[in-house]
Amino acid sequence: MMVQINVRVNYRGRDYLTNVITTNHTSEAEILRLASEQVRKQWNK
Repeated sequence: MMVQINVRVNYRGRDYLTNVITTNHTSEAEILRLASEQVRKQWNK
């Protein structure tokens, strides 16, 4: 089952709120990694 998780990520000294859609078995560390990657990609467009 897929779930949407809201994650607050600090990037370049600012806080960003992003959503991660993943399974409910994904570890907290992996969710944080995915969220950080999403924010980083948005900044580097």
